[in-house]
Amino acid sequence: MTPSETRAIVSLSLLAAFVDGEKHERERAEIKRIAEGLSQADGVNLPTLYQDVLMKRVSLASVAGELKSTESKQLAYEMAVCVCDADGTQSDAERMFLLDVRTSLGLDASAAQFSQQAEEIAAAVPAAATATATAVAPAAVAAAAPTPDSAELDKSILNASILNGALELLPETLSTMAIIPLQMKLVYRIGKAYGYELDSGHVKDFLATVGVGLTSQYLEQAGRKLLGGLLGKMGGGLLRGLGNQAVSSGMSFASTYALGHVAKRYYAGGRTLSAQMLKESFSGVVQEGKSLQTQYLPAIQEKARTLDAGKVLSLVRGA
Repeated sequence: MTPSETRAIVSLSLLAAFVDGEKHERERAEIKRIAEGLSQADGVNLPTLYQDVLMKRVSLASVAGELKSTESKQLAYEMAVCVCDADGTQSDAERMFLLDVRTSLGLDASAAQFSQQAEEIAAAVPAAATATATAVAPAAVAAAAPTPDSAELDKSILNASILNGALELLPETLSTMAIIPLQMKLVYRIGKAYGYELDSGHVKDFLATVGVGLTSQYLEQAGRKLLGGLLGKMGGGLLRGLGNQAVSSGMSFASTYALGHVAKRYYAGGRTLSAQMLKESFSGVVQEGKSLQTQYLPAIQEKARTLDAGKVLSLVRGA
C-alpha cells in the first residue's frame, strides 16, 4: 500500500468520525490528541489530515481518487464503517455517507455485508441496555446489594484484558471494533455484580468520564495497526503481529484492565467517586496495566492464535 493510499484511508476515517456532526467536544479533543500522538509515520502527517478534514479541505471524491488498489478501497471502507459503528449503530447521516463511500469506491455487495456485520457488533450492547443515562448518574440499584467474589471479578477482568489484547493483534478491522462492546459488557457485568442494572447510556458515559472515547479509541487502535502495516494483512499478518508487538501499543489490554478495576472500585464503593477521581484512578491503573501487559504477553499471543474473524461476532454476543 502506498503512502498516498494510507493518507487517503486515514482521511476517510476522519471524515467518517465527523459525518454525523454529533461528536461531543471531549471526543473531538481525544481524536485530535490521537492524531497528534500518532504523529508522522509512513509519510502520513495525521495532525495535518485532522485539520484538513475539520476545515473541509478534503472531500470524499478527492479521497476516493487516491485509492487505486482493490485492497486499499476495501480497507478504507471497512475502517469508515467501523468508525461510524464505534459509538453505536449508524445514524441516518452515517448510513448515507457509507452508501456514498461504496458508490465512490465502486465496491460490490460484499461491502454492504461487512457493514451489516459491523452493525451487529455495534448492537450487541449489555442485555439490560434499553435507556439512556447521564454521565455516571444514578442507575437502578437492587434492594439488597450483593457482595460478589472479589477474586472472581479480578479473574474476569484479567481474562477480558487478555482477550482484548489478543483482538488487538488480529489484522481484521472487525476484530479491532469488537474491543469496545466487550469493554462495555465488562463494565456492565461488574455493575450488575454489585447490584446495579446499567443501561448502555450509563456504560458509555462511564467510559467517557474516565477518559475512554468510543470513536477515538477505535481510531487509535486501528491507526496504530494501519501505520504499523498490520491492519488488513491476511495470512502472515497475525504472525507479524505476534512477533512484533511494536505494531500494537498493547493499549487494549491496559485500558480494559483499568476499566475493569476502576469500575470495580466505583460500584463496590457505592459510586461515590467524583469524575475527577475516576479519571485519576483510571490513569493510574492504565500504567499498572501497561506494566502487566509484558507479563501476560505470552497468554495474549496464545489467545490470538485461537481467534479468527468468524469468531468475533459470537464472542461479542456471548460475552
